[in-house]
Amino acid sequence: MVSDAHLGAAPNEVSEAFRRFLAVVPELGDHLIINGDLFDFWFEYRHVIPRAHFGTLEALAGVRREGIALTVVGGNHDRWGSRFWQEELGATFFRRNGEIELAGWQALVSHGDGVAESDLGGRIIHRVVGHPATAAVFRWLHPDLGFALVRRMSGRLGSRRDDEETARRAVAAQAQYAARIMEERPELDVIVLGHTHRPVLELCGERRWYLNPGAWMDGYRYAVISRDGPELRSFN
Repeated sequence: MVSDAHLGAAPNEVSEAFRRFLAVVPELGDHLIINGDLFDFWFEYRHVIPRAHFGTLEALAGVRREGIALTVVGGNHDRWGSRFWQEELGATFFRRNGEIELAGWQALVSHGDGVAESDLGGRIIHRVVGHPATAAVFRWLHPDLGFALVRRMSGRLGSRRDDEETARRAVAAQAQYAARIMEERPELDVIVLGHTHRPVLELCGERRWYLNPGAWMDGYRYAVISRDGPELRSFN
């Protein structure tokens, strides 16, 4: 399980390491979960895909050819997906969150944006960017123009993670959200979030966990869920 690689904005070595990681995924498990912001920007046009991401998409296709299941959850940078993931890669795609059984555990998987925004500006940007009307308008832009526009405003799509106080509040907000959902949903065993770039593994009860794998772009972090429960790891 990986989150927040931000490929396209992260240095090239981050993308190269991710493709090396995909090559060993079949040795790690039978289901790969990408929990949002794999790409720093992704928009699914009817006939166009970003050429910069071709290598990553081909590596993901290789994972699927090995028989590994693939689930993609949209993040605040790459939520505008649709039929591409299913039709071209045979993946399951959730725009916001999904419920999946993983190694016998019932998991709620969500990128976590909308939970972590503690300031008014962040909440407004989250609502505007995620609104269907925004995607409908963007679709009319030529891809070259659209991607150039997004590169200029990319930083505003995320949290101010370099501000430690803002990051602390975001981490606390996600933990509170996970605790509340666990209390409301006793059938859940694991809640998985991303977005804050801070790895977290907390017990929320007997053999029940809140998990944030952290950001792939920050130390090649990922997580594994086995029959023994979740575990935080880094790829070397």
